[in-house]
Amino acid sequence: MKRAFFTVLLRPRPSMVAILILVPGFALAAPAWQAEWERVLQAAKQEGVVSVLGTTGVEVRDALTLPFQKAYGIRVDYFGGSGSEQAARVSAERRAGQHLWDIFVGGTTTGLTSLIPIKALEPLDSALILPEVKDAKNWRGGGIEFLDPARQMAVLTPTQRVILVVNSAAVDPNSIKSYKDLLNPKWKGQIAIDDPRRSGPGQASFTFFYLHPELGPEFIRALARQELVVFRDPSQLLNLVGQGKYPILIGPRDTMLADALKRNLPIRVVDPSTVREGSDISPASGNVAMFNRAPHPNAAKVYINWLLSKEGQTHHAAALGTVSSRLDVPYDHAEPWRVPRPGAIKTYTAEAMEAKDSMVKLLKEVLQN
Repeated sequence: MKRAFFTVLLRPRPSMVAILILVPGFALAAPAWQAEWERVLQAAKQEGVVSVLGTTGVEVRDALTLPFQKAYGIRVDYFGGSGSEQAARVSAERRAGQHLWDIFVGGTTTGLTSLIPIKALEPLDSALILPEVKDAKNWRGGGIEFLDPARQMAVLTPTQRVILVVNSAAVDPNSIKSYKDLLNPKWKGQIAIDDPRRSGPGQASFTFFYLHPELGPEFIRALARQELVVFRDPSQLLNLVGQGKYPILIGPRDTMLADALKRNLPIRVVDPSTVREGSDISPASGNVAMFNRAPHPNAAKVYINWLLSKEGQTHHAAALGTVSSRLDVPYDHAEPWRVPRPGAIKTYTAEAMEAKDSMVKLLKEVLQN
């Protein structure tokens, strides 16, 4: 038996020779992605900085800067602002031939109606390197969701959205069972809204009303007859609700709502899972894109891969209080009703954007201020 055993090793069959030749080849070759990643990472460290246009809020800013800087030693120059401000900034810079930014993290409307039309963005596919980012099984819906056919803007936080908040001293949040309850005459002149004629949570809320088969344009017309109080500056809205000036608010801004709740103002969210019509799914300000002609193209690629990784998404979703597109990111920081529900209306698709145009036209007719 021993002689036969050693004979096999000394005189292998041709098929075994092929195996012995092939296996070392595989063992010696590093994965292609790893070699590319090391090349991009080293080039990014030479660039030394990545410039990010983002949203307002200290927690969000810190989540999008500090962990990345710690992980890679690359500085993040972060500038926060509203979607309309960022869109105007980029548009003006592009007209002047300036290309100052690498990454945009922000809202759907800003991307679809401003940045994409002026051809400011780069398709993301060529920037995706890490296997955990490209692996479809890590993502809700079986892959990264993009806002546009050219795959320039990726959805990070498709979350069930807040439609209503109330002053709990004036309104029992559990008493609202349908948005049609807002048509009660007692609420006339008592409902504040974030201006739905421009991009923001107010517009997303009214787009949901417009698209919902049980609400639609007629509901919006009826709601407008309630003498809605329109605010163009959202910074004081939640304070006014907390003070009891207005008992109901349509369209709170998520980052400001999180801050207001931490300050223990008498504000309560109307749980959309208890309302007949539910709420829409929206990433709000949770989308990411890479600018073309980026001043730091390699650092931009590293940042995109980090933000789409489990680590990056864990920091980002927790700061927003939302649910990540990644299935492996915990969401114990978010309310249970935040988890996307199958079949819920999406107010961030291209089709929703088209409906939004008709909705805004209607609002310009029916709103008094």
